[in-house]
Amino acid sequence: MSYPKKLQEMVDLFEHLPDEEKRESLVSYSMTTKSYEPAEGEKFDLEDVRKDEECADTVGVFLKVDEEGRSHFRMTLGPQVQTLTKAMTAILCKGLEGTTPKAVMELESDFVPKIVGAQLVRVRSQTTYYILSRMKGICKVWSDRQRASIGES
Repeated sequence: MSYPKKLQEMVDLFEHLPDEEKRESLVSYSMTTKSYEPAEGEKFDLEDVRKDEECADTVGVFLKVDEEGRSHFRMTLGPQVQTLTKAMTAILCKGLEGTTPKAVMELESDFVPKIVGAQLVRVRSQTTYYILSRMKGICKVWSDRQRASIGES
């Protein structure tokens, strides 16, 4: 399976780490989520802010698609969001930067256990896939709206 280049680099980094080092790296990534928050006055094509049953707090997913059709994600996370969700937020925002919405929607989730480890996937299965599903969802809405606006032309 081929992943977007930046995501592939992170998969390669995590895949061969022992579980203890994976956990330490995930904690480090979780501390970088502030850098993926929307900047003051930043404009987006879509914003999806809500609290879902599978998450401990509110998560905001913000999508901007540039003139070349590349996705740029920003996220906001409520204070109760778990460390693993924060880590996946940072990893996915960084790893999917500049990919197309179509590539995000088609992305297989089989890379997740390579990053977080099989043990954490078993224990926190909903958490590990939550952010990816939200990013795919906002890309689908954007894509559907694009198709609808083309159909109206």
